[in-house]
Amino acid sequence: FTDPMMWYGRLVDEQLRAMRLVVDTGLHAMDWTRQQAIQYMLDNSSMNETDVTAEVERYMAIPGQALSYKLGQFKIQELRDYATKELGDKFDIREFHTQVLKDGALPMPILERKIKRWVQSQVKATGT
Repeated sequence: FTDPMMWYGRLVDEQLRAMRLVVDTGLHAMDWTRQQAIQYMLDNSSMNETDVTAEVERYMAIPGQALSYKLGQFKIQELRDYATKELGDKFDIREFHTQVLKDGALPMPILERKIKRWVQSQVKATGT
């Protein structure tokens, strides 16, 4: 990040993702009511009640969605770390992102195989 506001924005996004995990778990594992989930988000964010209500209703309707997003983030970071390690100074973040995104939404095991094959083809091509 090139300036403090960009870093702050990243932290706010991480906070929102963490709150979504708490709300999803609260609703579906801890028997929270809709109002408890709304109040939790209001107490722990700067979001307005309209946006919080929409968030809560989405997680009420789609159990596990917040968790799946976070697990996807972890897997993509793991694959990025792998590619960075294997390719060293030949690692190109733009090409990595292209590889991750170009085939659309993929199950994580398929994405993992795809990225590992891509990395190995890059190693072979560049002699890294």
